[in-house]
Amino acid sequence: MRKPTPRRKSQPRKSVQQRLAAARKGKAARVRGAKTRLGADRKAAHGELPQWTTAEIAEAFRRFAAANPAPRGELAHINPFTLLVAVVLSAQATDAGVNKATPAVFKLADTPEKMIELGEPRLRQMIKTIGLYRTKAKNVIALSKQLVAQHGGNVPHDREALEALPGVGRKTANVVLNIAFGEPTIAVDTHIFRVGNRTGLAVGKTPLDVEMKLLQVVPQQYRLRAHHWLILHGRYVCVARRPLCEKCVIADLCKWPGKTINSPIAAGNTNK
Repeated sequence: MRKPTPRRKSQPRKSVQQRLAAARKGKAARVRGAKTRLGADRKAAHGELPQWTTAEIAEAFRRFAAANPAPRGELAHINPFTLLVAVVLSAQATDAGVNKATPAVFKLADTPEKMIELGEPRLRQMIKTIGLYRTKAKNVIALSKQLVAQHGGNVPHDREALEALPGVGRKTANVVLNIAFGEPTIAVDTHIFRVGNRTGLAVGKTPLDVEMKLLQVVPQQYRLRAHHWLILHGRYVCVARRPLCEKCVIADLCKWPGKTINSPIAAGNTNK
């Protein structure tokens, strides 16, 4: 008769601080399972995580600035008009995909007048690799006509006028105001919405809630570039499926219970 296998003694679970201490010593930390991460994301999406303190937010942006002092948007453009067009085309599409299609377009049409001359059928053919290209081509031609008719062919430096253009919503207007005109706006896309809620940096149930919270809590000296830092962080580090917490410079500040803990980079940057 086989002897029963002795049961292992259960080990007490380590706290976040203990796991960070292990990370500082170079010891690998266990990655949270997908089920745990999904559950944590559900809580985060409902704004259930604690909001960061003023000191924590200032420290996070100090680290972002130290790691990337001059962040830039990734949409290729030549001037405010081509920026506006690129952002309209990027809705529900990747910047990389848009950047593959737009150089040829902007070579022929870098002003509203030239875009109207290019025409919707040809534009549609040139951007057909981008999702929703038919609707987007229609909107680009329509907004070009409106810019010529109402703004002398110039992109307006005004939120209300921008949002009145076909295919332009609050997020697009924020991007144009920030990049083209140097306004300290924050365009909350899926990446920033995820980062704000998942980390506890700016919790909110809607993109507008998160935007208003960010404008309230981000220190003034960081507000102009906050849009870029947060988008890049969400796009390349705090990704949707399996965030790279081990590469995150703010992992020790993050309130997300599903995070991975092996974060020696963040652990070495607790300069408060």
